[in-house]
Amino acid sequence: MSLKNLLPGRLGFGTAPLGNMFRAIPDDEARATVEAAWDHGIRYYDTAPFYGAGLAEERLGQVLAARPRDSYVLSTKVGRVVLDEHETDVPDFGEKGGLFEHGNPNKVLHEWTAEATERSIEGSLKRLGADRLDIVWVHDIAQDFYGDAWIQKFEEARTGAFRVLSRLRDEGVIKAWGLGVNKTEPIELTLALDEPRPDGFLLAGRYTLLDHEHALTRLLPMAQEQGVEMVVGGPYSSGVLAGGTHFEYQQAPPAIIERVGRLKALAGKHGVSIKAAALQFSLAHPVSAAVIPGATRPSRITEDTAALDETIPAAFWTELRAAGLVSPAAPAPRQRLSPRPPATP
Repeated sequence: MSLKNLLPGRLGFGTAPLGNMFRAIPDDEARATVEAAWDHGIRYYDTAPFYGAGLAEERLGQVLAARPRDSYVLSTKVGRVVLDEHETDVPDFGEKGGLFEHGNPNKVLHEWTAEATERSIEGSLKRLGADRLDIVWVHDIAQDFYGDAWIQKFEEARTGAFRVLSRLRDEGVIKAWGLGVNKTEPIELTLALDEPRPDGFLLAGRYTLLDHEHALTRLLPMAQEQGVEMVVGGPYSSGVLAGGTHFEYQQAPPAIIERVGRLKALAGKHGVSIKAAALQFSLAHPVSAAVIPGATRPSRITEDTAALDETIPAAFWTELRAAGLVSPAAPAPRQRLSPRPPATP
């Protein structure tokens, strides 16, 4: 199924921060943020067991349980099974070490076999309090977590998760599946296979104002040719484009800080908010179906929805290209983007 036909509007909500990413977030703050997303008409919600060992799914489910299930689209991920036992060792998240140290204390099994995929889905449905999922992403089978061993993880997923999700889609249990990763190579490898065929992919951090060259030249032409669409995660590059200090989930290095400063200077010159530039850039490519910034405060939701309504002059994009801050091959937004359909009760 086409993601653009499935997703209700081009702005969704990414829940990784609700898993206590970087900091411990009070329950009432997390709940208020999800409710703000709903009140602003957002009807696509993405989550994962990995986000705080199930914490993000639990928090999202507490709010959505009071809403009609047919009124929103829900996606989660497979590859991590949250166990009932508590973790006694420091989890190894590769480059993402310490990312969810404030999450639930549960031990998490990293596995992409058929059996683990079914267990993962069952656990997610329970934590979400939902009777079904619309989209399921195969999570993090990439170099940033597993280094050179990522190919082994990919093969495990190819013979396990890929086949289970293809069957569930064919049976109508889910509507779509794909990969949810922070690197382009696993998606490129999947698109090169004869089977199975994904419906789309969630690519985090690789099609942003700060990082888009590789995806633009390698992955996106393949996806466009095959009619496979993309949800853009991490449009603010872990927060550094939205006033934060993180890039790639770590403290931003001086070179990135300098580049962000140049972007903001040009945005200020043209009266453009950096959030508007970031979101609209990520959505401008024909393959882009939606963008899913994360948030932990209701005010951030207000900013995100306003950013998609903001008019950005063409001269801004022209000057970004001239300054070497945006690839000349990257499509520029040409008109205002509707962030959401009319709100429903």
